[in-house]
Amino acid sequence: MTDNLFPGDDLEIRPAVASDADDIFDLITHLAWSTGHPELVTSKPADYLAMGFEEPPAFFALIAERAGQPIGLSLYFYTFSSWRGERGVYLQDLVVTDNERGSGLGRQLIAETARRASLDGATHLRLSVATDNHHAMGFYQEVGLSPADEERLFEADGKAFTRLAGTA
Repeated sequence: MTDNLFPGDDLEIRPAVASDADDIFDLITHLAWSTGHPELVTSKPADYLAMGFEEPPAFFALIAERAGQPIGLSLYFYTFSSWRGERGVYLQDLVVTDNERGSGLGRQLIAETARRASLDGATHLRLSVATDNHHAMGFYQEVGLSPADEERLFEADGKAFTRLAGTA
């Protein structure tokens, strides 16, 4: 069964399935290369298979294909805003291959992510952008997202996370 949103077109946006794990990895790797940070990808296709398609899933994904070839990805997960008392969706990765940039596919992937999340009760969508990715910032504002200047992202990873978790 297909979940094609664009009948009559060779574009299909559909929920990812377990057999898409390799394509998800390839699209994430494409994103890393296009943002100049391929060294940051340490994941493997098996990670996507285990984390996205075993219960409970850590993420959900939409795959965009043209003529059966993967050309885009929205990888997202659900959040909860304790201040709003509402479910949200966090768009972790939005990927559009180079030859599809400017086609409107990114906008379609964001809209479909929001549509599916709203059906699951989400009331808002969030994402983060690298501070040097001005092109993406402009795109997200064109789509209708606003910067959340009142917040700053903090993280602990690697040894800092291990120390924080008390296992060092």
